[in-house]
Amino acid sequence: MSTAPVTLMVARRVARGRYRAFIAWLNEGRDLAADFAGYLGSGVLAPPPGDDEYQIIFRFRDTDTLAAWEHSASRRAWLARGSGLFEAPHEHRAIGLDRWFADASGQSPPRWKQAVAIWLAFFPVSLLFQLLAGSALAALPLVAKVLVSTLVLTPLMVFLLIPLSTRLLAPWLRGECTVRGQLGRLLHHREA
Repeated sequence: MSTAPVTLMVARRVARGRYRAFIAWLNEGRDLAADFAGYLGSGVLAPPPGDDEYQIIFRFRDTDTLAAWEHSASRRAWLARGSGLFEAPHEHRAIGLDRWFADASGQSPPRWKQAVAIWLAFFPVSLLFQLLAGSALAALPLVAKVLVSTLVLTPLMVFLLIPLSTRLLAPWLRGECTVRGQLGRLLHHREA
């Protein structure tokens, strides 16, 4: 078994007219997972406008702790309570950060593209953090400043911003378009 952190990403499409019940059910599942040993965090990525497929992310310390949660009676009961709220889910497991970028066939984009996607997520949040908290942390020693910033920013990156970046940049990461084409598509999508 792997001792690296493992992420379970599940895509679920909301059943028509069941949005409120689905969101309540999702939150119940996240609270349930938080009670298990090895739980590192979870997140939900809402779909873009016009879509109804949510990305649910659960992260655990290793494959053993994820398996304990996955095979638990409480999780089975939670899944049963969700019956009728969503269509059949698509699951993907990722071990280590590199696996965030793997497609369904297990292929990953070149490392330089992964680095660009991570940087595009990290730069704005780092800049915003410095604008909001930089002056409050200015009197602290360097090690304390870095400690606080990494404690705040790492969970945001891992559970929200890197998945969002990889989702928005997916066609470019897969080599289906150029950076200019992807940026144009994203800007056009925002204006629509």
